[in-house]
Amino acid sequence: MSDGRLYDGFVPGRFPIDAYGNGGFRFADMSHRGSILALPSGIKAWPISSIKGLTDAVLEPIFAEADEIELLLIGTGVDVAAIPASLRERFREAGIGLDVMQTGAAARTYNILLAENRKVAAALIAVA
Repeated sequence: MSDGRLYDGFVPGRFPIDAYGNGGFRFADMSHRGSILALPSGIKAWPISSIKGLTDAVLEPIFAEADEIELLLIGTGVDVAAIPASLRERFREAGIGLDVMQTGAAARTYNILLAENRKVAAALIAVA
């Protein structure tokens, strides 16, 4: 897709992340500027630019697919950042394991677990 945006903010299907950086990601022969959620249903635009933007509203798409997710990788950008205890508890209650790391490490780990056909999802904050 030449405009660098997800069609209607969503691409159905599970795809590895081919590249990251320059404020976005490449996957499924397209590129997207901004953060993304890689969920079992597909990849969608994610409207946050830092870990401070984590709210119940931006996490809702993850919880909507909780039955299909055993592990969520959160890529926090260039630096690792802490996830508030209240949000960690929500993931625990939903039965979703949580692993927080830099976006690059999260994208690489996501690709490995996806190739192993694991029930993995990723919430990746774009990096420059």
